[in-house]
Amino acid sequence: MSDPAALFSLKGRTALVTGASGALGTAFARVLHAAGARVVLAARRPEACAALAAELDAFSVAMDVTDEGAIAAAFDAAQAECGAACDVIVNNAGVAVTKPALDQTAAEWDAVQDVNLRGCFLVAQAAARRLVAAGMPGAIVNIASILGARVISGVAGYAAAKAGLIQLTRQLAVEWARHRIRVNALAPGYVETAINRDVFASEVGQAMIRRIPQRRLGTPEDLAGPLLLLASEAGAHMTGSVVTVDGGHSINPL
Repeated sequence: MSDPAALFSLKGRTALVTGASGALGTAFARVLHAAGARVVLAARRPEACAALAAELDAFSVAMDVTDEGAIAAAFDAAQAECGAACDVIVNNAGVAVTKPALDQTAAEWDAVQDVNLRGCFLVAQAAARRLVAAGMPGAIVNIASILGARVISGVAGYAAAKAGLIQLTRQLAVEWARHRIRVNALAPGYVETAINRDVFASEVGQAMIRRIPQRRLGTPEDLAGPLLLLASEAGAHMTGSVVTVDGGHSINPL
């Protein structure tokens, strides 16, 4: 039987995290580093990752996921710095517009799709092209959401993008399996961060938490194990999967 610790190890791997300056991106980078990976922090403003880069001895690159040229330049810089193609990709960059669908503008809709869906495709494609050229296997983890399958008011564009990302995950998994590139999705529910902590402390927020069967919000730490499963050899026979981490929220009875 294989050593469980070795199965989840990322020693010798190079992991790139998009949206690395955000709360989840930071948490994901720390998990990957702790598992032994060399980490590349990708963000529109790499200076926002300076402290994290120093903490993890990581490499920071500027990357706007809506810009093909910026994506290519970031991957080229990462490969030059690390000496190999990035073989673990965490597609984490995301934005949301919270507004009733009747009031949402076309520009707001496009902005959400450009980052959450088109951007994830462009990053995955750029990574896969380099892996195929190098003859290397890889693991791509797309950060989706339970809103890719369920709905709440006010986030039509976000929900549509995450639903699209889940289907894109399956499509890429089928196409790239022959190249030994696994593509899976991680679908969190509500995760508490410094940004939303006050919202969930309010009466409305507490009511939302009561709808979660476990009666609590998720934490970034709750996503660590599932992320490592999808990124490491522990998930070697998983591709096209969607791993839901939401305290039972998405299966709550109507």
